[in-house]
Amino acid sequence: MKKIWQRLSKREKGLVALTLFILALVVGRYLVYVPVMERRERVKTELELQPQRLEKNLRYIDKKGEIMAALEKARAELKAFESSLLAGDTPSVSASDLQQAVRGLATKEGTQVISTRVINPEVMGSFTKIPIQLEISGQIEQIANMVRGIETAERLLVINEINVRSLISPGVARAQAQAQPPQVQPNLRVSLTVSGFARTQTASPKSEADATKAKGGEVKKAAKAPPRPPREDSDE
Repeated sequence: MKKIWQRLSKREKGLVALTLFILALVVGRYLVYVPVMERRERVKTELELQPQRLEKNLRYIDKKGEIMAALEKARAELKAFESSLLAGDTPSVSASDLQQAVRGLATKEGTQVISTRVINPEVMGSFTKIPIQLEISGQIEQIANMVRGIETAERLLVINEINVRSLISPGVARAQAQAQPPQVQPNLRVSLTVSGFARTQTASPKSEADATKAKGGEVKKAAKAPPRPPREDSDE
């Protein structure tokens, strides 16, 4: 390498030195200058944003009383709302509570409950929607009063679907109206789908661990059970 450098003329040595100098500048720019400038801009931007963030945090601190009051109000509203939920730790118990509530309204208004059927519950976040389907019969005013009673009940009840069918023809209805004394009997059959809401019950980790442990113990016990000896056929 030294011999090659000694063979070069002054002009060639100057060109080589200039080339190395330019290469060093390019490498230094991309490895040193550009990262330093990017970091400087980033720090500058963060310093400009710090006063805005500080001011925003100070505004939150000043509104601490309002935020805590709003939080307490939301907790009170949630507690009042829970009183309108269905009772029960499981969807089946909540469905039974809903059936009793709707049957009570039907009995109060003089309608007749023909059948009830529980529909699959629907989980909606922290709450579970519990729907049931009913077949009832009664007079128009009785049905209307029952629907009004469901919508204005203390529990949070929603009528999702209603189908009304008349049980008598116009000629029969006219004859009943002219009878002395007038005959009063159910003339409507209504299919209702009523839904209530209950808290979604989640299994605690402890109960899940106990269930898993019990299941593992049963499997282990079954594995340790000795095999039953083969049955020998006796010659008669």
